[in-house]
Amino acid sequence: MPMADSPPDRQPAIRVTTMPADANPYGDIFGGWLMSQMDMAAGLVASRHSHGRAVTIAVEGMKFHAPVAVGDEVSVFAELVKVGRTSMTIDVQAWRRARHSEESCLVTQAQFVFVAIDEHRHPRPVEAPAVTAS
Repeated sequence: MPMADSPPDRQPAIRVTTMPADANPYGDIFGGWLMSQMDMAAGLVASRHSHGRAVTIAVEGMKFHAPVAVGDEVSVFAELVKVGRTSMTIDVQAWRRARHSEESCLVTQAQFVFVAIDEHRHPRPVEAPAVTAS
């Protein structure tokens, strides 16, 4: 997943303002908190695509590029990039914007892998994305 200069040109899956409870004593946001936001965003995409429950089975290539501070706005973008028989791979990027600024900075990125599951928590098939003819 290459590093980008600006946020994707679409709406984020999640946008949230960071709070003191999300930070360590130095005011830096916990990496685990940020990862949980990314997992939620990827989960929204996976559940929507699979039309049901989907669970995280892997996080690949997690990279932290820059810190996030209390009060920053964090926008999390998630895009379905691969569909297997029961699995879905989702590229996720988190961007920060200081509260009174318009400049954004990529802070974290990773690929999340989800598996669609049924009511018995067993893997179930998902449909491949529709291909449109041009």
